[in-house]
Amino acid sequence: QLQASGGGLVQTGGSLRLSCAASGFTLGDYAIGWFRQAPGKERETISCISSSDGSTYYGESVNGRFTMSRDNAKKMVYLQMNSLKPEDTAVYYCAATVIPDWNLRRLCSPTFFGSWGQGTQVTVSS
Repeated sequence: QLQASGGGLVQTGGSLRLSCAASGFTLGDYAIGWFRQAPGKERETISCISSSDGSTYYGESVNGRFTMSRDNAKKMVYLQMNSLKPEDTAVYYCAATVIPDWNLRRLCSPTFFGSWGQGTQVTVSS
């Protein structure tokens, strides 16, 4: 089970740190992804982190502003979001899957993630 938290209301240019807590499984066995969905839009890939070597992939819209990390011992995954923009407003979800580290970039997509947590709302005011 995954539970995202840390969302809230922030002004343009501000920062938030989202957390994803894992329970009931060994976090280190899974790649984790962050995705978001705004009203009326498709679910969008934000970032993914591999299960073994810690490599990351970021979607074009957040690359350079967001940083994903994991702490397997604490069973936590994080998404540090800086320089937030109004277009970052969405519900953010974390999800897990088993994929090879070498194929992270290609498989970092909602299609390949099957274990979804409840989302957390992020609202960026202009």
